[in-house]
Amino acid sequence: MASKEDLPDWVEAALKHYGGGARLVDVAKYIWEYHESELRTSGDLFYKWQYDMRWAANQLRRTGKMKAADVSPTGVWELAKHTASVESCT
Repeated sequence: MASKEDLPDWVEAALKHYGGGARLVDVAKYIWEYHESELRTSGDLFYKWQYDMRWAANQLRRTGKMKAADVSPTGVWELAKHTASVESCT
């Protein structure tokens, strides 16, 4: 069963999939496409995962894996340069 703690990895994988940066809606689409079944069986997380996805982005910012919101274009989440390398994203 998925938990809130899975979301930072999922957000990071989504951003890597999109080349290091993506609109929030594209990150949500990616997570839904690759983790729908996990979300559907995750209890309360199913109803709040998009809110928790934003929490995950803040966690990634605090750890230096994502750029600060004020240095990315409005509505775009971006990985910090050192984490944007191409890796398996599923």
